[in-house]
Amino acid sequence: MTQEIHGTVADGFEVVREEFAAFVAGELPDYEGQLCAHVHGRRVVDLWAGEGAGPDSLYGVFSSTKGAAHLVVALLVQEGTLEPDRKVTYYWPEFGAEGKGQLTLRELLSHRAGVVGLDGGFTAQELTDDRALAERLADQKPFWRPGTAFGYHALVMGALSGEIVRRATGRTLQEVYEERIRAPYGLDFHLGLPASLEPRYRSVQPMAPTAEQQALLDAPTPGPHTLTAIAYNQQVPDPGDLAAYANSRAVRAKGPASAGGVAAARGLAGLYAAAISEMADRPPLLKPDTIAEVGQIHSIGYDLVARAHRSYGLGFQATADMQYPFLGVGAFGHSGASGSQAFADPRSGLAYGYTRRRMAFPGGAAPENERLVRAVHRAALTV
Repeated sequence: MTQEIHGTVADGFEVVREEFAAFVAGELPDYEGQLCAHVHGRRVVDLWAGEGAGPDSLYGVFSSTKGAAHLVVALLVQEGTLEPDRKVTYYWPEFGAEGKGQLTLRELLSHRAGVVGLDGGFTAQELTDDRALAERLADQKPFWRPGTAFGYHALVMGALSGEIVRRATGRTLQEVYEERIRAPYGLDFHLGLPASLEPRYRSVQPMAPTAEQQALLDAPTPGPHTLTAIAYNQQVPDPGDLAAYANSRAVRAKGPASAGGVAAARGLAGLYAAAISEMADRPPLLKPDTIAEVGQIHSIGYDLVARAHRSYGLGFQATADMQYPFLGVGAFGHSGASGSQAFADPRSGLAYGYTRRRMAFPGGAAPENERLVRAVHRAALTV
């Protein structure tokens, strides 16, 4: 049975609806997801599909959470509360243990700290609590000399930057985000989901790989003592799975800043629209110099954790280099393990958000984003 496509697109964006419909028609019968985009602060795409889904359905967005977390950091840098070239120990003295004392905030935000996890791993309870993660990471010996290389700090980046925010402001990153970004703009993107909104949450469904994809999944994986395993906490006896992580009420309630966010596509796109464009009679959250700073590539090349080419800005992925080369230089955002994607392309004024309920193969930004982003971007350049 063909899935019905709900929602609206602005004049000139009809091709985006067609592309979304074509993708959905070729997916599994139980596909569920949302697509939203703004151009210069105006919502131009607002689509969703799936039985039981709506525009206000909320999904676990995993590492797309890092985008919200680092918009907080960008605001504090813009205001001078945080200075990227200060040593991390200026804000957080305990972090200097085990040879980490020379690391700067800029290097930490670009995944160069070398503390991607712990030798012995974290407990499931610790993974819900950024303060607990930060306390343990302060004492961890880095896995490479800080500042000399980079690797994706998948489960801990939000805890590291969040501890610096807490030391500098006296408030948690989640509190600053709620007060200065989410609540003023009414964004459906939560770092800490109130119990009253739980009925809107759509539990993450596990991946449904094809036989060919399953064969790839069954291939030998990195051993338990590799950087990849340590970064994803796979060296513990019972590491659990990603779907269970997002489906934990404890995770949703606390909103760990690396991967615990819950959002609708409207919230993802709205976050980046507010960052670069006038929204609701408010000026952009970020000034042009700050936008250029966070979007500038800080780490590029071989990622020691991902074991592949990656590129990062200041807390964000460098979206054009890493995923969609047709976007403008300086595009910044973050994808998530469920397949979610969100970013801003300041040169075209595009802000994009995508969610899906079932985890996509092979993880990270779902493959369909390439065709959807391309369609939205082309339309944005012609209107």
